Amino acid sequence: MSPKRAVILLSGGLDSATVLYLAREQGYQCYALSFDYRQRHQRELAAAKTLTAALGVTHQILQLDFPWGGSALTDPSLAVPQRQPIDQIGESIPITYVPARNTIFLSYALAYAEVLAAQQVWLGANVLDYSGYPDCRPDYIQAMGEVYRLGTRQGRTGAPITLEAPLVEMSKAEIIQLGNRLGVPWQDTWSCYQGLVVACGVCDACQLRSGAFASLGLADPLPYQAGN
Repeated sequence: MSPKRAVILLSGGLDSATVLYLAREQGYQCYALSFDYRQRHQRELAAAKTLTAALGVTHQILQLDFPWGGSALTDPSLAVPQRQPIDQIGESIPITYVPARNTIFLSYALAYAEVLAAQQVWLGANVLDYSGYPDCRPDYIQAMGEVYRLGTRQGRTGAPITLEAPLVEMSKAEIIQLGNRLGVPWQDTWSCYQGLVVACGVCDACQLRSGAFASLGLADPLPYQAGN
């Protein structure tokens, strides 16, 4: 029998690392795909390399070298929000939204998956993302799944590549619990939006991450800047 293959969109963050470990547990031969899109937080790519090297997973980093502005993650003139109340994060589309990012990433992942004759593409979108980011919401994921079916030879010949987002209805705390069971090395992941050597502790991503660990009575093994 042909091996089960899956392309994993791997940012290097907490969510995508959990998805990678979950796909492996379910018996998939994983092919990780990351993107260098001039993001402020290049540190996440180093995390992705560390994760895949430890697992012996094939890992591709694609360079998207074009002026991708309009976001605090790609435009250094825009400030990353800090110290927002956690209960207000995600109430509106934030300045850290990168225009059409997941549509572009998922298109590359689909092409890669069809070349590999893979059965699935896995994405780490979850409930705390889709409340703010339009391309992390369940209706978007469902629509992209239909694009996968209609826009490929595999889909038109009865063997569609499916788009899997197993964390989409989970909270950050639930994802951490799942990752703990799977043995995800949290110290090797990266969530901070700032382009720093040590996580800032005050951007939205840091606050959601550290808050989730704290809600479980756990210490986040990732160090943060002193005082944060």
